[in-house]
Amino acid sequence: MKHGELSIETFVEDSFGENAYVVSTEGRAWVIDPSFPPQVHQLLHFVSSSKLEVEKIVLTHGHADHIAGVDFVHAAHPRAELWIASEDAIMLTDANANLSGPYGMGFTVQTPPDGDLQPGIKLQLGRFSWTVLDTSGHSPGGRTLYCAEAGVVLAGDALFAGSIGRTDFPGSDHYRLIRSIRENLLKLPDETVVYSGHGPITTIGKERKFNPFLTD
Repeated sequence: MKHGELSIETFVEDSFGENAYVVSTEGRAWVIDPSFPPQVHQLLHFVSSSKLEVEKIVLTHGHADHIAGVDFVHAAHPRAELWIASEDAIMLTDANANLSGPYGMGFTVQTPPDGDLQPGIKLQLGRFSWTVLDTSGHSPGGRTLYCAEAGVVLAGDALFAGSIGRTDFPGSDHYRLIRSIRENLLKLPDETVVYSGHGPITTIGKERKFNPFLTD
């Protein structure tokens, strides 16, 4: 989808329905939350055929379905920086923490992180500035990326169309997630488009008005 000069392409993983994204402008790109094959291979084919330079791999959080493709992307684009919140960085190297162990997959990521997604910092993609928002609760280091100029957020598993992220995992906190969403997402303009970690796109205004987890 186009947002002015910014493009966001969605790639859906079959088993978990996880959404990975390629965000690009003027030949530069970020890969967001790459997951299991074949999704990550489809994503990389798109990047190659579009002649994009991947500058960053950005992880909204550290659960298995959002990190499984990191090493594939980094192998194809070794200059790309890996960014994740320090609170979730342990999930890259601990299969139990990233939930792949309990689900019988037991994998880790070999690529070390380069950057810490701390709330309030800004990252630049071309001329577009993105602010890191704290949307922890689904995981200890859950983060959202907000681009005010394009009017979009990449919300990971914090906020979905009509729902919110699960909080029955180790390290999850339901009240923290609700507070994070109310304080850092619902204050954004109504027309802000939400790209979630699972499911269709939505808007902040729609979720503020109709999301049953947020309307009480």
